[in-house]
Amino acid sequence: MSENIVPDSEHRGLVARLPQVPRDLAQLGRFDRPIGWWLLFWPCAYGLLLAGGAAQWGLLAWLLLGSVAMRAAGCVYNDIVDADLDRKVARTAARPVASGRISKRLAWGWLLALCAVGLIVLLQLRWQAQIVALASLALVAAYPFMKRITWWPQAWLGLVFSWGAPVGWIALRGDNLDALAALYAGCVLWVIGYDTIYALQDREDDALVGIRSSALRLGARVRPGVALFYAGAVALWALAFWLLRADWVALLALIPAAAHLAWQVVTLDPAHPANPLDRFRANRWTGALVAVACFVVGNA
Repeated sequence: MSENIVPDSEHRGLVARLPQVPRDLAQLGRFDRPIGWWLLFWPCAYGLLLAGGAAQWGLLAWLLLGSVAMRAAGCVYNDIVDADLDRKVARTAARPVASGRISKRLAWGWLLALCAVGLIVLLQLRWQAQIVALASLALVAAYPFMKRITWWPQAWLGLVFSWGAPVGWIALRGDNLDALAALYAGCVLWVIGYDTIYALQDREDDALVGIRSSALRLGARVRPGVALFYAGAVALWALAFWLLRADWVALLALIPAAAHLAWQVVTLDPAHPANPLDRFRANRWTGALVAVACFVVGNA
């Protein structure tokens, strides 16, 4: 039952117990790897909490549901577009569409069902936030093609995965856009850093089949490159805090997250396959630490 579970699945036992087709659909939406929707959700939480939405637990829950559904939809779309490339990469060859276990027609149907859930979430937002959320669709649609035309598809993913920050912010308020811009830019650099770590797993296969990535572009300079992106993220988050609340004490809220990112860089070892995946997954805790910082600064 487990031969079709991809190597980096986090819930082999749960997914393996499902019948074949539901199991493949779960994998197609990456429900066996919740790290993805956590990373999509955290910027939503940053925007909402820094905008002063500490009491908006219902809205936060809707944003979480939207992150789960739209991350899954994005993965299904990505797998449909990348099926031919996925067959050539060892880590992705067993994916449901690439392997032929799920037809593209069924995959498109699954994509539409997930988008329907996303639409329900969208309708819970005020109209200004709805417009901001819909503006991300062009970025999402273009993302799978970036690895074919640029060495920095991670930067494009940063634009996509950070979009929840303006959605969460605009769901509550439309002022202090300079602080929102700094928050968003910091999230973009964070995504580039952690997705560069993730891309270390596929460097050899990517080089053989012509897929481009920041991990390949940086080469032996991956660790200092990731350190630079992470440092920039923390600096921009600190700027966002300062623009919202010019208080040096407020910046102390970022110290735990900064320390966690520094740990990732110091302990990153590209030579051991399991290490980059572990460091990548650790960003769910980075996200939680930054969310706490946003809560403190935005609601004090």
